[in-house]
Amino acid sequence: MMPTSTSPRSLVRTAVLCAALGLTSAAAYAQSAPFAGMAGVWSGNGTISLEDGSKERIRCKATYAVSGDGAGLNQSLLCASDSYKFELKSDVKARGGELSGSWAETTRGVTGSLEGRATAGKFNVDVSSPAFSAKLILTTTGNKQQVSITSEGQFRGASISLSRS
Repeated sequence: MMPTSTSPRSLVRTAVLCAALGLTSAAAYAQSAPFAGMAGVWSGNGTISLEDGSKERIRCKATYAVSGDGAGLNQSLLCASDSYKFELKSDVKARGGELSGSWAETTRGVTGSLEGRATAGKFNVDVSSPAFSAKLILTTTGNKQQVSITSEGQFRGASISLSRS
């Protein structure tokens, strides 16, 4: 039988225990379903850096389809500047905070694999192929996203801010 003490100290301990269990459950859910809440169309602006050191303004649109359990993501990112365009598609799975999957840059016909980590709305991903590698960091806060891509070669990187439509 459970004690029925309702002293202030007992109530505080109960409240602290419930809060700790709630935070633990929320953290576990976020780790097992890192893409929950991301579905939809996001758009925004940013800058792209090219091999010659030039930077251009870029416009982007991302579309995310999320699996029912929040652990799978199909993503399409289309970005264009005055002289540069790229379209990135990816299929990502999460398991215990670890990310893995495949990607394709369709305008240049490059495909490869990806791996990384998801923690509390932040995704750190390494993408690679025989001809290309890049680091992508995506941070989601509510209906805002910040995307940072760094690489070597003609495309040196991008910094993009997106909002959900």
